[in-house]
Amino acid sequence: MIKVTIDPLSGFCFGVVTAVDRVDKFLAENPNEKLFCLGSIMHNAEEVRRLEKKGMVTINHQDITKMKPAHIMIRAHGEPPSTYELVEKHGHQLIDATCPVVLKLQHRIKQSFIENPDSQIVIFGKKGHAEVIGLQGQTNNKAIVISDKAEIQQHIDPLKPIILFSQTTMPQDKFKEVSEILKSYCKAGVEVNDSICKRVSNREIELREFVEKHDVVVFISGKDSSNGNLLYKACLQKNPNTYFVSSVNELKREWFLNNISVGICGATSTPLWLMEKVALEIQNYFKNN
Repeated sequence: MIKVTIDPLSGFCFGVVTAVDRVDKFLAENPNEKLFCLGSIMHNAEEVRRLEKKGMVTINHQDITKMKPAHIMIRAHGEPPSTYELVEKHGHQLIDATCPVVLKLQHRIKQSFIENPDSQIVIFGKKGHAEVIGLQGQTNNKAIVISDKAEIQQHIDPLKPIILFSQTTMPQDKFKEVSEILKSYCKAGVEVNDSICKRVSNREIELREFVEKHDVVVFISGKDSSNGNLLYKACLQKNPNTYFVSSVNELKREWFLNNISVGICGATSTPLWLMEKVALEIQNYFKNN
């Protein structure tokens, strides 16, 4: 008989839990209203579909200016100050579900920008990522974003002081590497602020331990999840029999043999109900054996 185990530490992080709870609560209390979420609430299409069936509607920034006054939610990634101004200008009611970790980082970056006008605010992160856009907005978009060590000499002045931060979901080892290179490159001094979410960095360690215990691992996440892709690679390094899926439909029967141990795990935006659904599907392959 096949043994299937769900990683007890996988699933929603605190920021995603808060955002989803806000949606569920609002729609339960206001059954005749829609809740408009600015951008995808998370990088998990299955959970997004569940919420949309209940009455959540995903919108973009252009929609804000065209809609009648409504309830608009800012998701866990956060938004720049300009978004708050836009929502207020058009008479909408705001529900702010920015992750507390991201919100704290926004405040830190804004304070550093105000108090250090002669320094370069540098953000290690993915250009165009929703969280990074929100962080840049705290500096009137003057912060320098780098996603790789190769970009340091292209964008950063070695003669001006640097205050370094990181997008909360970036790899810890890459951030350390970039910070060490900056210290060597910049002659005016570098202040390093490790702003990576410990929930994410600790998950790498925890997942490596989990996947080593199983013959086959199924990692569940949205394909466009930064956190998901990072954690999947960590799993694959420790267990080459790790498969990435976003839904039950992507499972392949040939991945599994009888009498093996299968581990189910996921990103910080992967709901427990989806991991349970995948586990049940795998068990059903062998129910008559």
